[in-house]
Amino acid sequence: MSRARADEEEYWHSSKFRAFTFDDEDDELSQLKESKRAVNSLRDIVDDDDDDLERVSWSGEPVGSISWSIKETASSSTSSLEGRDSSLQKGSSSYAAFPKQVSSYSLSSLFKGEVPHIQYGQMLCLSLSALSDTGVKNYAPELRRPKAEYKDYSSDWSPKDTVRRMQRGKVCSLERFRSLQDKLVLLDEAVAGHDGNVITAVLIFLKRTLRREILFRELEVRQVALCHLIHFLKETGEQKLLLDLLRLCFFSLSLQLSQYREHLNIQDVEKRREFLKGCIGLPFSAEDTSHIQDHYTLLERQIIIEANDRHLETAGQSEIFRKYPRKASILNMPLVTTLFYSCFYHYTEAEGTFSSPTNLKKTFKIPDKQYVLTALAARAKLRAWDDVDALFTTKNWLGYTKKKAPIGFHRVVEILQRNNAPVQVLQEYVRLVEDVETRLNLATKYKCHDVVIETYRDLKDRIQLTAYKCKVERGSAEEEKINSILNNVVRNTN
Repeated sequence: MSRARADEEEYWHSSKFRAFTFDDEDDELSQLKESKRAVNSLRDIVDDDDDDLERVSWSGEPVGSISWSIKETASSSTSSLEGRDSSLQKGSSSYAAFPKQVSSYSLSSLFKGEVPHIQYGQMLCLSLSALSDTGVKNYAPELRRPKAEYKDYSSDWSPKDTVRRMQRGKVCSLERFRSLQDKLVLLDEAVAGHDGNVITAVLIFLKRTLRREILFRELEVRQVALCHLIHFLKETGEQKLLLDLLRLCFFSLSLQLSQYREHLNIQDVEKRREFLKGCIGLPFSAEDTSHIQDHYTLLERQIIIEANDRHLETAGQSEIFRKYPRKASILNMPLVTTLFYSCFYHYTEAEGTFSSPTNLKKTFKIPDKQYVLTALAARAKLRAWDDVDALFTTKNWLGYTKKKAPIGFHRVVEILQRNNAPVQVLQEYVRLVEDVETRLNLATKYKCHDVVIETYRDLKDRIQLTAYKCKVERGSAEEEKINSILNNVVRNTN
């Protein structure tokens, strides 16, 4: 026990730093000497010439480390004593080995336990910056953001660039678009971008910065943006504004429709054509505007065809007009009627002429089913069976031909029968009906006996074949064909 106490006494007396005792002089000169002695002791530990050496505090923690900063900050909150001697600060300036980042800690405050009151976040930043001289920067350089990210949001972005940035999720200020023209260009660019979120964001900005009358007036000719605003108002529950908008849209649509309907009262064809041309500019929806454009183009095409055919009919230069005189004018007729007229009188014309059926099909984008139905009805009425056959004959890439009907061969049979097609023509197309039951019903209904007999033969249905024998005339070719099939079946069975 005495040896342990002796070792302890030897440890304290052998330390480089003199222990505190109450016998020390308390005057200013003794305190200054004590400070200088402490500084000289620190110089033995830390070399001023080498800044890379680790600096150690009294507690053994590296000066500038996170743990040292936390401890020093905690001690500052409990021991903030007022400094009594400003002369000690001169002694502290003689030691320049401490980093600049922690220059707020003087040696006098270090010895007296006086630490300025600093927030923990600031102390942590200062502590981390004290370690920046050790070469960590070389291994972990600062990752800088692209220069474009630092560009001011109020920069002179064009409407197109603004919409593109909004589509990528960038923050953009729309306040710089102050004139009505700029705002409308921004809205048009948003609609052209086909991004519903961007369109809605621009509409919210316009709703906030434009008067209601101006906004509604501009949206009348921008149907896509109008639909987005109506949906947005429904979602947000702004019923009053929504009702005003719908009331204006209904009134505007009614006004446009009544103006478009005026063409029915115009008897002169040229004046009606000019009136329809003016209706194209009305603020209809895109689909309705397309229909009005087609209406104008069709009437213009009918005027040209009517003038040419009237001349041919009057001059008697065309055989088809002599054989099948026209019963009515083609002017103001629907598109399907015009196509039937073209297939009836101008079926063989080249595609480059206005009266060519293929030209009409291409110009007005007529579907294949509608075109085949109309052309079949027109050529069947003329009993042009070769044209009917060519209408359904196709070739594959190997050169083989086969018949194909986009409307189904059962409908072809019905149209041919309605136009009094011969039995031989009917039977050819009844055979092409794929469904067996439908084929038998059509063959039985239109008395295509050969098709019925061949179908029962393929099905090897002796009972139905025998029953059908009673429905044909005695001694006819059909009865002989049935007997031949039945006798062959009996001989093959034996």
